[in-house]
Amino acid sequence: MTVTTPRGFRAAGVQAGLKASGGKDVALVVNDGPHHDSATVFTANRCKANPVLWSQEVVKDGTVRAVVLNSGGANCYTGPEGFQTTHAVAERVADHLGVGAIDVVVCSTGLIGLVNDRDQVLAGVDAAYAGLAEDGGPQAAEAIMTTDSVSKQVVVEGAGWSIGGMAKGAGMLAPQLATMLVVLTTDAVVDAADLDRALRAATRVSFDRLDSDGCMSTNDTVTVLASGASGITPSLDDFTEALTQACTDLAMQLLKDAEGADHEIAITTLNAATEDEAVQVGRSVARSNLFKAAIFGNDPNWGRVLASIGTTDATFDPADLDVAMNGVWVCRQSTPHADPAEVDLTAREVSVTIDLKSGSERATVWTNDLTHAYVHENSAYSS
Repeated sequence: MTVTTPRGFRAAGVQAGLKASGGKDVALVVNDGPHHDSATVFTANRCKANPVLWSQEVVKDGTVRAVVLNSGGANCYTGPEGFQTTHAVAERVADHLGVGAIDVVVCSTGLIGLVNDRDQVLAGVDAAYAGLAEDGGPQAAEAIMTTDSVSKQVVVEGAGWSIGGMAKGAGMLAPQLATMLVVLTTDAVVDAADLDRALRAATRVSFDRLDSDGCMSTNDTVTVLASGASGITPSLDDFTEALTQACTDLAMQLLKDAEGADHEIAITTLNAATEDEAVQVGRSVARSNLFKAAIFGNDPNWGRVLASIGTTDATFDPADLDVAMNGVWVCRQSTPHADPAEVDLTAREVSVTIDLKSGSERATVWTNDLTHAYVHENSAYSS
């Protein structure tokens, strides 16, 4: 259940001494082919880390031979030295594999402004290369963790082909994408152009709908590699469906591990004029600290939902909105309906349904509650 489940991939995760807390902190995923097609999406944050700046150039031709990742430091706003470290890491991986550095994606995660020790990272790359194995996916998934409490992995089986994936992320979860690094692998035969179409379709309804705390990271990277080792070419629709399933599974794992969260909240907006407006409404509620604090306190305060809807420019009648919490319609036509005491918010999973009565489109945005533990975690973060 990992990135090395599809044929044609090896991976490793090793300890290089980058994390103050110890543990594995350098991961390497290698595509042994026969094909080396790829697609990648990055953070929309204009302030991008050195590995993102490097990797944006790498992925332009649709060919990637390996992905190297480190935790313990984001290598963001570390000046020319930081970019040189990124380049040196790509060169070291390329030297080991006998390929060009321009075919190596580099990812980093951890504190912004922290300069990674170049010698330590390069030693970690050497150790990871030496440790590459066809069953090395779980070790790689462990090595990219920062504040994550568990590693995140997934496998989706196709008809004779499969998709594997790993992800990290527990805070700064907001589109696009989240504080996350994601590597997806497949042994299906899929060219780079179709991979790009499938990946963008998959992330649009998974990672881009995850809005844990409204904070957009500088390092987000989601990349998919196709080895073609199965020899099977699925239809684009079948592959996109499987990739969407894998991305959604990983997104939900990220949500469940969100820093300090007590509740996972699914906000579904129904009958919107457009899908974009449905997303806008859901995201507005997801980013309301008042709403999130109410859920933490097991308070079905639907007034905070209406207040958040009102901050958007979506199409709706302010006097005719319906809201349900965990299936109980506490608000009909923008007035009190069922007794809020009927809503049980003690379980971790919470659903909020909003009916805009303005069209036929719908969308779900996922978030979590705002807890004391979240504030504590982010007042003294250490990777």
